Amino acid sequence: MRRALGSALLCAALAACTAQDPTPRAAADLIIAGGHVHDGSGAAAVVADVVVTGDRIVHVGPDAHLRFDAARTLDARDRIVAPGFIDPHTHPDRYIRSGDAGQRLNAPWLFQGVTTLFIGGDGGGTPDVAADRAWFERHGVGTNLAAYVGFGAVRTRVIGRDDRAPDPEELARMRALVANAMCEGAFGLSTGLFYAPQSFATTDEVVALAREAARRGGRYDTHHRDESSYGLGLMDSLREVLEIGRRAGLPVHIAHIKALGTDVHGSADAVVAMIAAARAGGQAVSADQYPWLASGTQLGAAVLPRWAVDGGRAALLRRLEDAPTRARIRAEMAENLRRRGGADSLLLVSEGQEWSGKTLAAMARMWDVDPRDAALRVIASGGLRDDDAPSPERVASFNMDEDDVERFMRQPWVLTSSDGSDGHPRQYASFSQKYARYVRERGTLTLEQFIHRSTGLTAETLGLEERGYLRAGYHADVVVIDPKRFASRADYVHPRRLSVGVEHALVNGTPVIADGRLTGAAPGRALRHRPPAATCPIQPGAPEP
Repeated sequence: MRRALGSALLCAALAACTAQDPTPRAAADLIIAGGHVHDGSGAAAVVADVVVTGDRIVHVGPDAHLRFDAARTLDARDRIVAPGFIDPHTHPDRYIRSGDAGQRLNAPWLFQGVTTLFIGGDGGGTPDVAADRAWFERHGVGTNLAAYVGFGAVRTRVIGRDDRAPDPEELARMRALVANAMCEGAFGLSTGLFYAPQSFATTDEVVALAREAARRGGRYDTHHRDESSYGLGLMDSLREVLEIGRRAGLPVHIAHIKALGTDVHGSADAVVAMIAAARAGGQAVSADQYPWLASGTQLGAAVLPRWAVDGGRAALLRRLEDAPTRARIRAEMAENLRRRGGADSLLLVSEGQEWSGKTLAAMARMWDVDPRDAALRVIASGGLRDDDAPSPERVASFNMDEDDVERFMRQPWVLTSSDGSDGHPRQYASFSQKYARYVRERGTLTLEQFIHRSTGLTAETLGLEERGYLRAGYHADVVVIDPKRFASRADYVHPRRLSVGVEHALVNGTPVIADGRLTGAAPGRALRHRPPAATCPIQPGAPEP
């Protein structure tokens, strides 16, 4: 009995000591507790906690409450906890450059779970990367941004919008602009070779500029010359993409991969085989894709012959006023309309116009004219607007086959993107649409594949450091999603409806969505690629990188 009493007293003494001297717990800002954690690697989810301090993840694992004393705990039971999605191809200028601080929160992407966007695609990225970054730092933005320098912006700055080759001095200036932009933090060179005036450039000209990006560790991101049968053709256009990558010596990334138009429906297998062969041969090739069957562009880009826009809008409008030239343009438009699937396949989506939400065919009937004349009327309505002004000729073009879309989607080198642009639901609802239709409804991808190709794989492919995964030491870009509710609400008639199901989102550790509502915080950062120092001599007058 004495031994039992002694043991009891010893146990009590030890318990008292333990109570007086507990193992200290580290301070933390937030514990996201008990969620189904997808770490971004494609591995199966585990029930675990994610701990955030400052702008970093400090722990991912069970029983965080035993190790951390958090200011706040968020119950994430039965929820998906994932890295913030990364969108590799976007057009968010209407939001991120707005004078309205609320617009700059970038809600269309946040409510899809996107916390980082690549901007400057299709050749449009400014060469003034450092100045652009400084603007965002002064004004604030809700998501992280990673910029490309644009071939089109560079070419236009040096030689305008004319259909001609640069002379040696002009080419040297263009190369210097790309080099300096890379030294200022651009992630690579983007092109939109389908669009004038970029379409006027030769392969050699593109290679010359791409080499400047290659020397500084960048990538070549391209809306390539022909996704359809406009001229070069889909397969030869892709051969040019691969040639540019090989000759310039840099990875290539194909924006919004697709087989566009009736002439090339069913081409996905051939495209996949070509890219697979290049990858097997050691070339770095990747692509991204949005989960919609209609593309989005300007009506003029869809139906006008390229020669008609040589010299820009002023030259185009003069040609339309000249009867013989207009007749020639009109004649060549017939084939472009056919390959797009006809006037019934073109939905006019610009806001505030009498044609908003109507097809080109419907407007032709309303005006009692040929669809080509209706198209020219819409195109001319914009007058001499600036390139940055709202366009009256935005169009959703129903030109893709779902079998092709799913074939591309299944490839392990295809990332999720939005190509988000005004008037198209993909701007508000691409990641949510892909989850709802192609994960839950059709089973094209598993949930793990969807998250990996929206997070970790994107970060690795495009060179983002310490993002895309839920790992200790990584930036705290995190989303908490209700798997039963995550879905798109936007459609082609109502393209600006926010997605639903994202309950919480952090950008750099700061809550930007809480309980399904914007917090008003704008903690996004303009990210920068850091090239080898030896590759970045500073040109006279250029900002220090």
